[in-house]
Amino acid sequence: MEIKTGKQFKLVRTVTEEMTAASVGSGDLRVLATPVMIALFEESSAACLREFLDPGQTSVGVSVDVRHTSATPVGGTVRVNTEIVESDGRTVTFRATASDDSGEIGDCIHRRVIVAAERFLEKAYAKLK
Repeated sequence: MEIKTGKQFKLVRTVTEEMTAASVGSGDLRVLATPVMIALFEESSAACLREFLDPGQTSVGVSVDVRHTSATPVGGTVRVNTEIVESDGRTVTFRATASDDSGEIGDCIHRRVIVAAERFLEKAYAKLK
């Protein structure tokens, strides 16, 4: 199936204690952690792409260029808007923004590569042998 640029996906999450910088070790404060915001960008991008994948395929993140510009406290609502902006063979590029009730809190350009899930896992676990 052809991957269509312009395809969008929206994700909404409430910030929990487990999502804070203090909890994940990226800082000391009880606000949304940057690594968690990145994970939300990846989750939203993967979901946006899913309908274009053939059976047995998945996508893996390969790069994230991110800015985290404002803090969101525990209990705040984070909305992630993701859009496919480019598709070049197996590589798909997304632009994503995150916001809370006060406005934008971050943005990113994220790239994912489409892979055969079983083959990808075989190669990864071969490293343990």
